Amino acid sequence: MKRFSIGYRTMKTAAGVAIAISLAQFFNLDYYVSAGILTILCIQPTKKKSIRAAFSRFVASLIGIAFAFVFLENIAYHPLLIGLMILVFIPVLVSLKFSDGFVSSSVILLHIYDSKNLTLDLFFNELSLMAVGFGTALAVNMYMPSIEGKLNTYRYDIESLYSSIFQEISIFLRQGESDWDGKELTQSTELLKKAKALAYQDVENHVTRLENKYYHYFDMREQQLEIIERILPKITALPVIIGHSHLVADFLEDLASHVHSGNTAYRYISKLQAVKDEFAGMPLPDSHEKFLAMAALYQVIEEMDTYLEIKSSYKGFTNKKTAEIG
Repeated sequence: MKRFSIGYRTMKTAAGVAIAISLAQFFNLDYYVSAGILTILCIQPTKKKSIRAAFSRFVASLIGIAFAFVFLENIAYHPLLIGLMILVFIPVLVSLKFSDGFVSSSVILLHIYDSKNLTLDLFFNELSLMAVGFGTALAVNMYMPSIEGKLNTYRYDIESLYSSIFQEISIFLRQGESDWDGKELTQSTELLKKAKALAYQDVENHVTRLENKYYHYFDMREQQLEIIERILPKITALPVIIGHSHLVADFLEDLASHVHSGNTAYRYISKLQAVKDEFAGMPLPDSHEKFLAMAALYQVIEEMDTYLEIKSSYKGFTNKKTAEIG
């Protein structure tokens, strides 16, 4: 049995319904209970979605009033006319991209049908209901709990996973074998997917913000993960462990100790260049297997150069934890 819980969106919906109905009743609006329905239909997971929903439902309701005037007021208030009107009304909303406002506009349409007379008073009554219902939804939806703590947790977890991956690769390069099962790769993929979704939600919760530092960060890490996944087959397919392997292992072990959110990639680009220079100064391989191993390791170095270039183009976070680890 699923655990019983009440989320913040549920609480906002409950509070919004109570406020909307109370306000509509206070202003002596006809069909005041419907203000609660309009509020329910407008509560969305994010601020931007809530604003878009309110606009879409308001426009759809105005179009619905126009349809009611044409079909009901000018022809007849009859159930068949309601059906015919909806038959035309829905395609119009779809073509205008306001289809998600159909349900709320139907509430307004049924008020007009029930009154059997579209008067100016009824028109302003329906406008007032929309203002109260949609306005209340927007007001309560302006509160969104901060998810920055969760985003930071994802950030640190991903950095820890990358550090473990580089540590395992360096062990393999030294010993030529490893009992590593590679679970960190799968965990990184899943974590990045969740993190990017949450970061996008954070963007949607800031009305004036068009981008998000966390989203860019996780996108950067996702690009780096693709490089790590390309490196691994080259490492595991090494025909023999040679002296060059230890150079790469030392570099990756050092990098594993300094995976963080700050942008210090330029330091490791310099260190990687030093590895390349040392590579060039080492004796040429004396067997075909050693030649293949050296070629594969050089490809790894080139991939790591790309890995660091991706990080260097990223501005990076500046916080206490980053400052402590360099």
